[in-house]
Amino acid sequence: MQRSENDGGVPTSSWPLALATVCLIIYASLYPFADWRNQGISPLKFLTASLPRYWTGFDVGVNLAGYAPLGFLLALTALRSGRVRWAVSVAVLSAAALSLLMETLQSYLPSRVPSNVDFALNAAGAWLGACSAWLLEKAGAIARWSRVRARWFVRDARGALVLLALWPVALLFPASVPLGLGQVVERLEYWLADLLTDTPFLEWLPVRDIELQPLVPGAEVICVALGALIPCLLAYGVVRTLPQRAAFLVAVLGTGIALTALSAALSYGPDHAWAWLDLPVQVGLVGGGVLALLLLPVPRRVSAAVLLLALSAHLSLLNQAPVGPYFAETLQIWEQGRFVRFNGLAQWLGWLWPFAALSYVLVRLSMRKPGEAVESKIGA
Repeated sequence: MQRSENDGGVPTSSWPLALATVCLIIYASLYPFADWRNQGISPLKFLTASLPRYWTGFDVGVNLAGYAPLGFLLALTALRSGRVRWAVSVAVLSAAALSLLMETLQSYLPSRVPSNVDFALNAAGAWLGACSAWLLEKAGAIARWSRVRARWFVRDARGALVLLALWPVALLFPASVPLGLGQVVERLEYWLADLLTDTPFLEWLPVRDIELQPLVPGAEVICVALGALIPCLLAYGVVRTLPQRAAFLVAVLGTGIALTALSAALSYGPDHAWAWLDLPVQVGLVGGGVLALLLLPVPRRVSAAVLLLALSAHLSLLNQAPVGPYFAETLQIWEQGRFVRFNGLAQWLGWLWPFAALSYVLVRLSMRKPGEAVESKIGA
C-alpha cells in the first residue's frame, strides 16, 4: 500500500481519515454483532430481489450520506497522491465493494436486512462524494488547502489532525463530566463480569474494597480543565507559529463548549442545553484556558510530554468516579434512540479517543526524525 502524499511530499490526512470512515461504516452496518447464523439463503440473493415496498426519506438520506465521506476521502487521497489516474472510478468501486461486503454479511444477521436499494444508494453516495473531491481539485481548492496546511502545520501532522477532527464527534457522546472522555473502567468491569458469569474465571476479577465515589467539585474542576487542555496541547504539537496556536486555542475551547451543549440538547432536550455549565465546570474551563495560554510558547516536544502527563492524570482521575444512576439512565436512552448506530459510533469515540491520543503521543515521543530538531522551534 502506498503512502498518500501531495505534490510537496507532505503526508495527507485523507488516507487515515478514510480508514477511520471504513471502520465506522463497518460498525454501523453490522451492529449489534449478535446472533450470527446461516439463514439458508444465498448471501447475494438481495441483489436480484424485488425492490422493497416501504422506504423513507430518512433511510435514503442515511445511505447516501453514510458513503459520501468515504468516496470523498478516497478520491482526495488518490488526487493528492498523483499516482491514481482514475481517482473517482477507483473511489466509487472501492466504496461499492465495501457496501457489497457489508450487505452480504448482513444476510447472516437476523436483526439486519440486506437491500439492493441500500447498495445502490451507498454507491451513489460514494460517487457524489468522489465527484465533490474531483470538482474541488479542479477548482483549485485542494491546492489552496495544501498551501494552508504547509503554512499552519508541520510536515508530519496527519495523526494529530485526524484526532482533532474526531474529537468533536467524540464530544457528542454524553459524558458524566463535561469534556471527560475515556471513562471506561466501571463499564469494563461490568462487561467482564457479565462475560465471565457462570465460569471459574469470574473469581479472577479484582474486587474493590471501597466503591467508587463521585468526584468532589475540586476534582471535577481539574477534570474539566484537563479535558479542555488536552486537545490544545495536541494541536500545539503540530501548529507552526505562536499566533496560530492562539487561534487554535480559541477554536478548540469554542468547539468544546458548543459540542457539549449540543450533546446535552440531544440527550436532555433543548431547554437543558446549558444545564451542565455549573460553577465547577466554568472554573474548569477558565482554568484549562489559562493553562493552555501559559503553555503557548513551549516547544513541540515539551508540549507532547505535558500532553502525556495531562492524559494520564485525566484518565486516572476520571476513572476513579462512578457513573451515576441518572447518567446511566441517560445512556440507555441514548443507546436506544433513533440514531442508534450513530450513537454507538459516538460512544466508542468517546471511550477510545483519549487512549488513541495517548498512543499517538507515546509514538511521537519515542521517535525522533532527522528534521525534527529544526521543526521543534515555534515561530513568532
